[in-house]
Amino acid sequence: MASFSRRGSGVFPGLVLISVGVLLLLHNYGDVDLWSVLVRWWPAALIGLGLIKLYERTVASRAGEPAAARITSGEILLVVGMVVLISCVVGFEYIRGEVGGKMPDIADVHPFDLDVTPVHVPPDARITIRGARGDITVRSSDTTDIRVSGKKNVHAWSDSEAQRRAGPVSVEIVQNGDGYEVHPTNVTDSSTSVDMDVQVPQKATVTVRTEHGDVNVSDMATPVSITSGTGDVEVRNTGGDVNIDMHKGDVKVSDTKGNVKISGKGGEVDVASASGSLTLDGEFFGPIRADKVAKGMRFISQRTDLTLTQLTGHMETGSGNLEVVDAPGDLSLRTNRYSVNIENATGKIRVDNRDGDIELRFPSAPKEDIDITNTNANISLTLPESASFNIQADCHSCDIDSEFSSDSLKKTSTDSGDSHFEGHYGSARGPKITLKTSYGAISIHKIS
Repeated sequence: MASFSRRGSGVFPGLVLISVGVLLLLHNYGDVDLWSVLVRWWPAALIGLGLIKLYERTVASRAGEPAAARITSGEILLVVGMVVLISCVVGFEYIRGEVGGKMPDIADVHPFDLDVTPVHVPPDARITIRGARGDITVRSSDTTDIRVSGKKNVHAWSDSEAQRRAGPVSVEIVQNGDGYEVHPTNVTDSSTSVDMDVQVPQKATVTVRTEHGDVNVSDMATPVSITSGTGDVEVRNTGGDVNIDMHKGDVKVSDTKGNVKISGKGGEVDVASASGSLTLDGEFFGPIRADKVAKGMRFISQRTDLTLTQLTGHMETGSGNLEVVDAPGDLSLRTNRYSVNIENATGKIRVDNRDGDIELRFPSAPKEDIDITNTNANISLTLPESASFNIQADCHSCDIDSEFSSDSLKKTSTDSGDSHFEGHYGSARGPKITLKTSYGAISIHKIS
């Protein structure tokens, strides 16, 4: 009769192979997230191993072979190999997801035209466009139809295989309640993507939701809402509000007559010519640029809180710099580690920075109060010679240098290196200017 050790040694390896095989099948065909399964359920593997070994130990003891239940080096190597295999699959999927599903594939890409029957809808219909993988373009049309064209792209080793897999893939237009939904059908895995060019009535309200791929929306007269997983988003020439929720990618919005809100996280942001306001809420690593935002902007991140009530010029961040030029309204900024440059801001100004220089330039005399607080960095203020103002400046362990002088302006210093400068300048009352910093310098310059 065969020894128990040979029988028992096959129980655990067999269960490991079956379990891993089932997980990989579910991952390929059931869209199971292997990483989530491993993170949540890896202790179950230890429990399973313990139960198997207890069973083998019990049976082996009854057979007089207690050593047969030991954990062998072969079992250890098998577990390590399966962990490496699953880790490779998870790592490949993660990398492919991070680059937007656009990793080079060894197999060729075979494109096929989409053939979708148009659907008549009301002129002001609510339309939702969903995509998994592939680019989405939405344009307005003079008709009251939803029309879809585009490509279904299949990664395959041969034309026949590509045709077989592309055959069932299409795009469906269905009515959901009082709205309509456009989405691909029969896309079973990541080797197939669907690029959709969707034409909708100009007054339709459009919502786009996609996981991987670029989104481009233009010439819509009503609000546009976009949720993007991985990919760039561009919106042009719209008459309503624009709401964009990003995960990874760049954003560009131009020539919109509504408010713009961009949230989430991503890379470059470029917003130009907005008749409404701009709200940027999230972690965007730039550069970030806003031009001509009539009703101002709000930028909120872990590092920065910026409010502008008007922006006729531009705001830009990038490479450790934050610049605001031509902001007629009030300005409030709290940030750190930025070199801040503000020019021609005519409303109330309040800036709180740390570890970055602050420079303010006023081509014309300021009329509202200015309050600047900094730490471990310099403050530079440039004013017209004709300006009138009341000033109070304090520099801890640093010096104050001013090109403005009058009998009512007084500078004092202490033995510890602190400096203080205060008084009134000019013939009018003027705004109050408060400057505070430490371990830097304060310089006040004059332009004629």
